[in-house]
Amino acid sequence: MNSSRRAIIDEIKESLDEIRDKIDEVRDEEQESYDNLPESFQGGELGEKMQSAIDTLDEAMSSIDEVSEYLDTAAA
Repeated sequence: MNSSRRAIIDEIKESLDEIRDKIDEVRDEEQESYDNLPESFQGGELGEKMQSAIDTLDEAMSSIDEVSEYLDTAAA
């Protein structure tokens, strides 16, 4: 792979890092909101929805990490 294509991959990875950071911020805010719920709400429908959102955001961040690794492999 030539240097101009590697540079494009680097730009893509930077964009992915920014997106991952934004997802992480939202996930942290949702986790904090969940943690501040009374236990009775955490076990209820609202708490379950919030926990599901947190888990899904974790999966999204893991997927971005995986894409970043693929890009590293492609650029090697």
